[in-house]
Amino acid sequence: MDKTIKINLGGSLFQIDEDAYKILRQYLQEIDALLRNTPGGAETLEDIESRIAEIFQSQKGTAGVISKDNVEDMISIIGKPEAFDTTDEERKEKGSQYYYTTQRKSLYRNPDDTIISGVCGGIGAYMNIESVWIRILFILFTCFFGIGLLVYIALWIALPTAQSDYQKKEMYGGDRYRSPGSRTRKPGNEVSFRGQGYSTSYTGSSGVGNAFNEIFRALGKVCYILVRVFLIIVGVTFVLGGFITLVSFVMVFFFRYPGYFSTQQFGVNLFYLPDFLNYVVNPAIAPWIIVLTFIVVLMPLLALIYWGVKMIFWFKAKDGIITLVGLVIWVISVAALSILLFNEGISFAETARTVSQDVLPESPDHLYIICDHKVSDLHYDKEISLPDEDYNVYFIDENKGLYISTSLTVNNSEDNSLRINVRKRSAGRSKIDAMKKAEGLLYNYKISGDTLFLDEYFTIPEGSKWTCDNVGVNLYIPEGTVVHFDETTENMFYQYNDYDYDSDYDFKDVKKGIHAWIMTENGLRITSIRSGTVK
Repeated sequence: MDKTIKINLGGSLFQIDEDAYKILRQYLQEIDALLRNTPGGAETLEDIESRIAEIFQSQKGTAGVISKDNVEDMISIIGKPEAFDTTDEERKEKGSQYYYTTQRKSLYRNPDDTIISGVCGGIGAYMNIESVWIRILFILFTCFFGIGLLVYIALWIALPTAQSDYQKKEMYGGDRYRSPGSRTRKPGNEVSFRGQGYSTSYTGSSGVGNAFNEIFRALGKVCYILVRVFLIIVGVTFVLGGFITLVSFVMVFFFRYPGYFSTQQFGVNLFYLPDFLNYVVNPAIAPWIIVLTFIVVLMPLLALIYWGVKMIFWFKAKDGIITLVGLVIWVISVAALSILLFNEGISFAETARTVSQDVLPESPDHLYIICDHKVSDLHYDKEISLPDEDYNVYFIDENKGLYISTSLTVNNSEDNSLRINVRKRSAGRSKIDAMKKAEGLLYNYKISGDTLFLDEYFTIPEGSKWTCDNVGVNLYIPEGTVVHFDETTENMFYQYNDYDYDSDYDFKDVKKGIHAWIMTENGLRITSIRSGTVK
């Protein structure tokens, strides 16, 4: 590995390899020999050193080490030593890149005269006035609808801090700037340049200005403490909120941990949503949707935790590249997830319904409604429930079966016939596609004498995907017909008719044959078989 040397150039520390150091040392020695006895030569040399430091900072080097190529590129920008062997007038006429006139000035935030961020100190140095008057102006303008505060914040964001010698010279201007040190060499392999401070013809504030500055500094410290307390509170909130949300998300959707993390606590069971995707979208796309969803959700939570930690401990880190890369990954993930969901969502673009009907011309006086195939007989593995919609989906992993609850409504028939109306609804990419899917839904019922057998659920054909499918059974029963439910079908009737039954009513009585229902002009009502009275 090549030997590297640390140098302090223009107030900045660099690592440089040995060959590059020899070239740089020879270059500076030659310039020093040319400018040593010329008027203003020391100031010009310091300008050149600051410019070199600025170029090296922009080059970064390989793995942070200044190489021979970097030094040669710097020399091509500034010029060879023989170009400095001219008079002041010739240098001005040539307009060389290494020469800095006293007229060149730039606006920076001043780290040597700061109360909050150095904005006022930088403006004062740039305009050659006491910074205290700039601060007073900002306070006055803040009283007018907060204009001063908004301008201050904008300048705080927009203006860089004058950190290097070169930047501070630009801020003060050459006529008011002098670096008190001269270039010296330390023993060993390290080069150091003294004089990182600044002295100017503007030596300080007046007595009144100093008094105001002390007041502002005291207020600034109080504001700083208040801001730090506020940021700590916000940071703790970010960390706790992000961590709890992150753990909850991972526990529920990755480890499937029940209890407090289960969404069943809110009355909606979406506990197996990742598995449910296999029934809704293309199985080849489902893993990508899950991965992208995790990235889209987890990355903001991790960023929230990181920002919270930064607010609490108030540390600076060179995380710009990491933040930018993370943002790019997150944006790409959001875009990819949106495209996949949009492509799959087209399957739900249109809805269609089909209706089939059976009519019994002569209705029996007593109609028995019995459940033929029950959900409890399925031995299902997973369930998604939407109680507000009375919609339940059951999964069987072994055969990838998907079964959906069926609704039951009972109405008064307009004639003396008993009618069974089965409504099927599905979604698809078009009306025709949705109609075909609705017709393909599998639901069974049968009539045998005075008994109607209904299934508690329906299913979709093998190979088809769930598309918000729904099946509902409507019974139209003539007035005066006595209806007998079993426990399952009566529960289906209660669930989908919002019937406000008597609190004394018990399903146990149905098994004993005590209660039945009778169709009246206003719909079904509970009746007592023994007494023959209608409740």
